[in-house]
Amino acid sequence: MTLQGQIVDIENRRIFKGEITIENGKIANIIEKDHSVEHYILPGFVDAHIHIESSMLVPSEFARLAVTHGTVATVSDPHEIANVLGVAGVEFMIDNGKKVPFKFNFGAPSCVPATNFESAGAIIDSDGIKKLLENPDIKYLAEMMNYPGVLFDDSEVMKKIEWAKHFKKPVDGHAPGIVGDDISKYINAGITTDHECFTYDEALEKLQKGMKILIREGSAAKNFEALIDLLPEHFEHMMFCSDDKHPDDLLLHHINKLCARAVAKGMDVFKILQVACINPVKHYGLDVGTLHIGDAADMIVVEDLKVFKTLQTYSDGELVFDQGTSLINTVTFQNLNNFNTSKKEISDFRFPSSSTQIRVIEALEGQLVTNQIIAESLIEDDNLVSNIETDVLKMTVVNRYKNQPPAIAFIKNFGLKKGAIASSVGHDSHNIIAVGVSDAAICKAVNLLIEHKGGICAVSDTEEQLLPLPVAGIMSDKDGETVGKAYANLDVMAKTLGSTLHAPYMTLSFMALLVIPALKLSDKGLFNGKTFQFTSVDDVSNL
Repeated sequence: MTLQGQIVDIENRRIFKGEITIENGKIANIIEKDHSVEHYILPGFVDAHIHIESSMLVPSEFARLAVTHGTVATVSDPHEIANVLGVAGVEFMIDNGKKVPFKFNFGAPSCVPATNFESAGAIIDSDGIKKLLENPDIKYLAEMMNYPGVLFDDSEVMKKIEWAKHFKKPVDGHAPGIVGDDISKYINAGITTDHECFTYDEALEKLQKGMKILIREGSAAKNFEALIDLLPEHFEHMMFCSDDKHPDDLLLHHINKLCARAVAKGMDVFKILQVACINPVKHYGLDVGTLHIGDAADMIVVEDLKVFKTLQTYSDGELVFDQGTSLINTVTFQNLNNFNTSKKEISDFRFPSSSTQIRVIEALEGQLVTNQIIAESLIEDDNLVSNIETDVLKMTVVNRYKNQPPAIAFIKNFGLKKGAIASSVGHDSHNIIAVGVSDAAICKAVNLLIEHKGGICAVSDTEEQLLPLPVAGIMSDKDGETVGKAYANLDVMAKTLGSTLHAPYMTLSFMALLVIPALKLSDKGLFNGKTFQFTSVDDVSNL
């Protein structure tokens, strides 16, 4: 097979009219040849850090959508499903991904559970990490979220890192806001990347100390604008990633969108494409072609080098997307889950207190970090309740693995004026998380998810909408278009209920992520992510 077009040679910084010959899935030859084809041929895009589970799609369905945007590979951390199902969950992701022509590169989840301050469905210790890293399908040690464990030389954490070094596989980082001597120690432990930078200065320091920095632009955390000005000088040491990509967003765009935004800022297209196509392949040693003779024929045809509208996508020489149609077929698979809690009563969500002030999580638009603030309480019948007027709403995290009393806290900036929203996608342990205007609404939303053993939902007095997630309580068994549309409808309903957040469900899912400061809620209680200790809702004397 031969393919003609304007060939983009990223590393040699040239574009020429040429022809590519593909034989047995490899690029057999590239020659300069005059022709009238105006479309551009370049290596496919690589998402350098993503949790496939965040799309609420199994890998095979994720691939079916991703190729429409020119993505040919991902560097995928399966710690979401691992926190629910352990090694069996990781094996499910690998096996499902192998059923389609797309290059998933899974890591060994380093933090299962993410912390000891929450209830997860599984544990992967250093022995489990060793067994995973022995598998050639496991390409790296996934993000080391337990940065306190690194800084304080926790023996189990250090064993996991040492196994990665033993197998000569990279170690991914996760160190939001960590700078100075602490980040130096973190890097010296052997950790090579970070996707959690949310300021220019933080990312610059980490780059100067030898880290690879990923510019993250996901459905909730958006750091593109803060970090993109580093690209012109540091492009050799940067990559693009989504981290978390909800299905409605994946229907619209992927890494191609970040390239287009960078071009719109006047940046060098070759530098941009090195970040998007080349650097992840080199850093992780991926079996992904970069448009050289002898490479796997993983490449895309785009309309131009401004918008990067994808016309065709090839994986190992196989045409997997053509002129608006994904050619990846939906595959069948067996659902697996871990959901063992019983329905709750409205009284389970009471918080008896007479305190006039409470400690509140302040959610921030487009960020995983939160603030800790003090707010006036609203008390009815000796019960702390949601205050719609001040937008301080009750939230809960409910253990989904066994029957335990719900944990209760309060959160600002969700904006709900009626009803409740809930999700069993609650990073990283994936317990049920909900926020609402009343105990009754919260209970209704939580029980809807328990009844269906996972999903996301929105409820009011007169309506309820549900997207079931029967695969580990975090992914759908339906096709990507169906899931994307259902999710978009839920997003509309959440905003009809009053939410002012761009991505309310994505933001909600991170409010139990204890390793991101400052204040979060686990199924065990309110947690200070700076001190790594539990704290009190209604005793604010130690703020």
